[in-house]
Amino acid sequence: MAIFPRPVSPRSAAGDLWAYLIERRPHKWPLLGVSMALTGLIIWAFIVDANTNTMPRQNKITYFQSWDSTRSDAQIILQQKIDLAERELALRKKQTEMQKVADMFGIDWKKDAARNDARREEALKYWNAELDKRLAAAKAKEKPEDAGAASPRPPLPVADRK
Repeated sequence: MAIFPRPVSPRSAAGDLWAYLIERRPHKWPLLGVSMALTGLIIWAFIVDANTNTMPRQNKITYFQSWDSTRSDAQIILQQKIDLAERELALRKKQTEMQKVADMFGIDWKKDAARNDARREEALKYWNAELDKRLAAAKAKEKPEDAGAASPRPPLPVADRK
């Protein structure tokens, strides 16, 4: 046969295998079991990995908040300020959780956290100042329109985001 090297025939290869299997070695069967288990584990891992993220997610619903079309610019900017504060609060909460994990693993995070907190505070000051400028401009723009109006605009709707 062409698949075996020249001096080996299928009959002699089968004979060598049989001779090895009938030898009395105490470590032969446990090692055979371990090697079969590891091979099976690797094959199982490939099968599981092949089926991961291959099926489409069914009925994935994405919710979004709808807003009143008559909202003023000031109301929109106030909602942006609220959203910014909520995002910062959620970020700090998540950061506290990650710092606890870092402490468990002995990772030194305090110097980086101090530097990043200073950068974040600077960015927050900038964005809050920018939103305050936009809010003042929006309120100034609104006042001449509201001077002749009989009823004030409805208050900003508060969404329950729990």
